Amino acid sequence: MRHCSVQVRGLLTREELDRYNALMEVGSYLEGQKQYDLSYIVQKEVDLLIMPAIERLKEKSRDRDRATEEFLESLRKLQEEEE
Repeated sequence: MRHCSVQVRGLLTREELDRYNALMEVGSYLEGQKQYDLSYIVQKEVDLLIMPAIERLKEKSRDRDRATEEFLESLRKLQEEEE
């Protein structure tokens, strides 16, 4: 079973995180039983479960990029005013 990144896990809601942990436990058990065909199905469910958190992470990145752009623009304006 492939775990998602710490950043993505940090953006899961409590309910999503509980479900994620349960699915990972089931998937690990299935892998231990060499039931790879079934663990693959569980992994696909995990992949679907984490999609909203990935989108939240992308949105945070876009917000940070916008804030950086605004900051750089304000610096440019200050430099123009000083000249």
